[in-house]
Amino acid sequence: MEEEKVSSARILIVEDEEGIQELLRVALQRHGFDVCCEGSVEAAESVLKSWAPQMIILDWMLPGENGVAWCRLLRRREETQKLPIILLTARGEEGDRVHGLESGADDYLAKPFSPRELVARVNALLRRSYGNHSAGVVKLGELQVDLRAHRVHVQDVQLHLGPTEFRLLRLFVTNPDRVFSRDMLLDQIWGQQSFIEERTVDVHIRRLRRVLEEYGHAHIIETVRGEGYRCTAVTG
Repeated sequence: MEEEKVSSARILIVEDEEGIQELLRVALQRHGFDVCCEGSVEAAESVLKSWAPQMIILDWMLPGENGVAWCRLLRRREETQKLPIILLTARGEEGDRVHGLESGADDYLAKPFSPRELVARVNALLRRSYGNHSAGVVKLGELQVDLRAHRVHVQDVQLHLGPTEFRLLRLFVTNPDRVFSRDMLLDQIWGQQSFIEERTVDVHIRRLRRVLEEYGHAHIIETVRGEGYRCTAVTG
């Protein structure tokens, strides 16, 4: 029986060995995950800002800045403090495992590994990190967002959102407390090749809030002055 997972979770792989990178990509895509692969911390930083991954699989040894140092840096940043991270390395001694976990990694996978073990660890960490997301449903108080059925309910009442408003809400509720700039939202919702103006984001945010406001939940989408928007998990 296939394990439940976060619906289409976005996973960023940071691994400079092409063979290992391909193994990771194929194994995860086969199980329905959305995967992006980069070979260095510098390249991964750009993806982190534009793609909003829900997990990072990070190699210990990388060209330039190594994975452990970057992991420590991510844990010091407010927007990535809680981002799930699996550290991937050929080091298998207990002292190395402890060192990796103390750097802020949530889990540790030593090479060589089986694709089955990889997927099991990914699913387990996603369930621990996102709770009800693993069942495809996110709950914020009385608000329930069904990620698979594309439906939103408050108690037994279904909210009617347009496709764009639903995609915005899905992005926000699966990344609680993360601030998204308008540029990031344009990339995530409309795509990087889109020529939509930034003010279009504000129009759709207003539409989303208008529907949520009818049921007392407009406050979950906050404006962060000078930065963009975020979803707060506080619901009352």
